[in-house]
Amino acid sequence: MFLSLADSVLLAADPSPSPTPSETQSPRVPSLQDAQESATNAAGWVEQNWSTWLAIGLRVLLIVVIAAVLRVFVRRAITKLIDRMNRTVQSVDGSALGGLLVNVERRRQRSQAIGSVLRSVASFLIIGTAALMILGTFQINLAPLLASAGVAGVAIGFGARNLVTDFLSGVFMILEDQYGVGDTIDAGVASGEVIEVGLRVTKLRGDGGEIWYVRNGEVKRIGNLSQGWATANVDVTVHAGEDLDKVKATLDEVAEKMSAEEPWNELLWGPIEVLGLDSVLLDSMVVRVTAKTMPGKSLTVERELRWRVKRAFDAADIRIVGGATAPLEEQPADPTAGMAAPSVYANSASPQSAAASPLAPHAPTSTTK
Repeated sequence: MFLSLADSVLLAADPSPSPTPSETQSPRVPSLQDAQESATNAAGWVEQNWSTWLAIGLRVLLIVVIAAVLRVFVRRAITKLIDRMNRTVQSVDGSALGGLLVNVERRRQRSQAIGSVLRSVASFLIIGTAALMILGTFQINLAPLLASAGVAGVAIGFGARNLVTDFLSGVFMILEDQYGVGDTIDAGVASGEVIEVGLRVTKLRGDGGEIWYVRNGEVKRIGNLSQGWATANVDVTVHAGEDLDKVKATLDEVAEKMSAEEPWNELLWGPIEVLGLDSVLLDSMVVRVTAKTMPGKSLTVERELRWRVKRAFDAADIRIVGGATAPLEEQPADPTAGMAAPSVYANSASPQSAAASPLAPHAPTSTTK
């Protein structure tokens, strides 16, 4: 058996003989009394701390119950609010004017998006607050956790700033109802009909059928061509020699007839007005005709109005610059139009002819010696 240096020093200091192997102490086996003492100590420790445990457990349970009940109540209130908005839209849509002003699909998607955002925000706030309160109940220091979360949030926000910008722009766009499904908009980077509105991306259908995916954060200005009403403007250019009273009477007749016919009486939200001369040039005059129409129907009204004006001018023999709308009276041909004017040089007795004639040569004179 090898001995360490410390054991050797102790043996040298103690002259008593070392115990024999038979005299070595065996490991002490816990007795029943020791087990009883340990159980008594554990019971005493539990008895001393059970009230604290019970208080912590009840507090955690109370926080969880209150958070769950509050979350259900808030989400149900938000759902009822969105349903009330949809019912209001449906009641307005039942009227004649409401059918023109309200797009049901647009309102439905807008209400669903608002409800989803509100429910998510409410759940995040309630569950986050409850988690922090539970950690505080266990006497956990929340200062480092909050500081780390703040630093991580700043880092994530700086790295994904474009995503955050798109999301916030989409939220404000939906809350302010800047545009919706079915609207025709000009977003600067693209234009067309809105077919889907999201919190990050808006989908547009272009005039050629293409689909544009526009990030909400990239939109700096929006021109909505489908909200409120539109204006149809038609400029009629006539010859400067036409009778203005006749032109105005013809246009008034066209406007009155078109306003009374279907379906133009529904597309027109106001009378067709002849505003008068927009410009006067040397050989032409421009008369402007305007009308207030349903949103998105201005081009249709303009095409129909041009068609009717052209037919009415043909019937009234009113000429439009760029070509006569009615056959003009043919003037008799002048037989001398293609002949040149007589020249003064044709008369040999005229001074111009005498001045232009060559001089006769002089005869040579002979000299004799």
